[in-house]
Amino acid sequence: MMQKIGVVFPGQGSQSVGMGRALYDAHPSLKAVYDEASSVLGYDVAELCFTGPAERLNLTEFTQPALLVSSIAAWRLLEPVGINPIAAAGHSLGEYSALVAVGGVAFRDAVGLVQKRGRYMSEAVAPGTGLVAALLGLTAEAVKDVCRAASSVGVVAAANFNSSGQIVIAGEKAAVERAIALAKEQGCKKAIPLPVSVPVHTPLMQQAADRLAQDLSAVRWSDLSAPLVNNAEAKAISRAGEIQASLIRQLPSSVLWEDTVQVMGNMGVTTFVEVGPGTVLTGLIKRILPDVNVLNVNDPKSLDATLKAVS
Repeated sequence: MMQKIGVVFPGQGSQSVGMGRALYDAHPSLKAVYDEASSVLGYDVAELCFTGPAERLNLTEFTQPALLVSSIAAWRLLEPVGINPIAAAGHSLGEYSALVAVGGVAFRDAVGLVQKRGRYMSEAVAPGTGLVAALLGLTAEAVKDVCRAASSVGVVAAANFNSSGQIVIAGEKAAVERAIALAKEQGCKKAIPLPVSVPVHTPLMQQAADRLAQDLSAVRWSDLSAPLVNNAEAKAISRAGEIQASLIRQLPSSVLWEDTVQVMGNMGVTTFVEVGPGTVLTGLIKRILPDVNVLNVNDPKSLDATLKAVS
């Protein structure tokens, strides 16, 4: 039976110092990917990815291009074997990597856009005033309820519906802390603060979205070679004209990741390949659709295993 492949790309939180280095060392052709990105960014992105420091890599303005470049480097190693996905998706920032992979936007343009996206996100909220945390063990409705109750203290919202029982909330620090306390009263098993410097996917990002809109309209978009299942509505889009509006809505809206994976399953995807640093999405997909095959590409060993499995 022919495998029907869906490709997915990680977002913020998957970064780590050293990411992509083993693939880079094993495949000298990847130097061109990093060099092209560095010429856009004005700094050595390979050095940032491979040696850090972590404090810089974890700043949103640097995290986003670093993850995009690492993900596309991994994708370039899959392209020659003719993996033709029937659908693509990315988690937040990963949506830009996915759009590069399915021909929606040039790599160079995407690098510039995510650098600005990260900067606008950082500037929308004063440093240290936001907080992002994962809540484990509560239903979507329960999380929405605690966010509503805590919003008397400030802005807090469900940012990512990652899988049943794993929902990320974000917002102003005091409001998020209040929501965590209320969540624990409701039976939340664990609340984990995340290494994300900005409360993305909340109404606090509307200002960043408005600024980004101008940059998005200055870039050339193309129809996609395979549909993108978007974050904002978990809807398959493939026309150039739909992409910009979807990316603008994405910033202040929740990431509907669980729904996105379900939609890809309904489209017929039987094998998911996570392309880029970490295995965060691999873990989530296994929980959402236990019967599908899940592969990833983030080092030479996982690349070889994936190539064997899909060839």
